Amino acid sequence: MELTWEESKRTKTLKERGLDFVSAHRFFDGRAILHQFSPRGGEERWKSTALLDDGKFFTIVWTWRDNVVRIISMRRSHEKEERKYRQLFSH
Repeated sequence: MELTWEESKRTKTLKERGLDFVSAHRFFDGRAILHQFSPRGGEERWKSTALLDDGKFFTIVWTWRDNVVRIISMRRSHEKEERKYRQLFSH
């Protein structure tokens, strides 16, 4: 799956949060993931939350652009997002 992003946003996120959009491919590698529709300004956007390899929850906001996943933002998940994920995927 091809991913794209605005390089200035990637650089800012890397500097401020220590998170790199390059690693967002892990949200599409078959692991359990919570996708929530999150439209903004007429654009179809998705908010996806996943438990990544380091045992922490992260959320990305993304959209489809010309059959490519466009990463908009990446951050640590909020408590509410983590709770929804755990309710859906805990056994």
